[in-house]
Amino acid sequence: MKKILFFTGISLGLICSQNLSAQVVYSTEWKSDADVIVYVTEWKSEADLIVYKTDWKSEASKNKGIWFFTTWKSDADKKIYFTSWKSEADVIIYYSKWKSDAGWQKNQKRYFFD
Repeated sequence: MKKILFFTGISLGLICSQNLSAQVVYSTEWKSDADVIVYVTEWKSEADLIVYKTDWKSEASKNKGIWFFTTWKSDADKKIYFTSWKSEADVIIYYSKWKSDAGWQKNQKRYFFD
């Protein structure tokens, strides 16, 4: 019995740690459905967060700017709404073509994606 509980605990720990390591986002059409309101800027210097979009869920990282966009709301760590108005945004992002660019420029807004 102790062995079963031990292995169950290890399995649950591995499952939880995998979920914590991913930054899977879902783009919602409704602002009221979002966890975070995001504005996309054309200027890297204006961004709070530089985001690299990955095609692989396993490559996504927890709150480091490497995002995997899912088509399933229930699969997402965060639901985001893209606004056309910078003044309405919680976080301003800039998309980079380079994974090494990803990360926070302004750490004070980091809590939105914790």
